[in-house]
Amino acid sequence: MDDEKKPKKTLTPSQALLKAQASCAYQERCQQEMRDKLYEWGLYSDAVENIIADLITDNFLNEERFAKSYAGGKFRIKKWGKIKIKIELKKRKISEYCIRKAMEEISDIEYIATIQQLIAKKSKEIKGGKPHVRNYKIAQYVMSKGFEGNLVWEALSSSLPKGRGSS
Repeated sequence: MDDEKKPKKTLTPSQALLKAQASCAYQERCQQEMRDKLYEWGLYSDAVENIIADLITDNFLNEERFAKSYAGGKFRIKKWGKIKIKIELKKRKISEYCIRKAMEEISDIEYIATIQQLIAKKSKEIKGGKPHVRNYKIAQYVMSKGFEGNLVWEALSSSLPKGRGSS
C-alpha cells in the first residue's frame, strides 16, 4: 500500500527550471500550461512567475509560436476548424493577437479543401435517406469539428450532384 497516498516530492526552483526547460524543449507549451505544472510541482507564486519569466527570456516559452504550432497541428492532424481551435486557445489564455496570428497560418485553400474532404468522408458513411436529412447530418458533423456553418453549407451545396431529382 506504499503508492496509495505518497506525498508529492516538491522541486526546488532550480530543479523546476531545468525540468520546465526540458518540457518546453520537448514540445511547445503555453504559459498557462507551464504555470499549472510548476504549481503541481510544489512551487509558490513568486518562484513560478520567476521561472515563467526565465523561460520566456530564454525563448523556451513563446505564446505566438505555441498558438501557431497548436493551430497548425489541430487543423492538419485532427481536421479541426477555426472556431474549435480559437475556443481551445482561449481556454489556454492565449491573447487575441496570438490567436489572430495563428489563424493566418491556415491557408484558405487548404481550409476549404479540408471541409470538402470531411463532407466527402461523411457522405460515404451516411447511406440512403432523404437528401435534405443526409445533408443536415453531414453539415452537423463538419460544423461539430469547428468549421463555420456558412462555409460548410456553401461547400455542401457545391458538392451536390447537379440536375438530379430527389432519390
